[in-house]
Amino acid sequence: MYFELNVLVRRVAVRIRIDEIDKLIIRELARNSRITFRDLAEIVKLTDVAVIKRVRKLEKTGVIRKYTVIVDPRSLGYEHVSFTGINVKPEKLFDVVKALEGMECVKYLALTGGDHDILAVIWATTRGELEKVHREIEKLDGVIAVYPMVLTNVVKDELYV
Repeated sequence: MYFELNVLVRRVAVRIRIDEIDKLIIRELARNSRITFRDLAEIVKLTDVAVIKRVRKLEKTGVIRKYTVIVDPRSLGYEHVSFTGINVKPEKLFDVVKALEGMECVKYLALTGGDHDILAVIWATTRGELEKVHREIEKLDGVIAVYPMVLTNVVKDELYV
């Protein structure tokens, strides 16, 4: 079984097919992006050359955007993490986004449809620092309301797979 996916490659829409083997490759790379092509080939039961071609296709088409390190915020001293919904006046949306992009403590930022206009993931070393950041966001021109959801416990951690 496969599914077709529309992606942008150099601003041109491209239709690619993603099958179960591609999904398995993506899952394995998400678990360990340092896995060798040989080990990956053994898992998906293909040759290493076939796996390399598939991975390169996934990279070229933007399905795999980058390989990165995922850190535990607490190990870096950030004891408080907040998923924060932010509602803004429509005409000020991009001004608020630009201001949030410039904040070092904002680690993830997305425009959303639903309850909030913006979702921000914020890291802070203390509860007081996190509250201060939320107050700063509330004061940004165009912000209507801030809805912090402070992370207390991660139950499942499977990013983007």
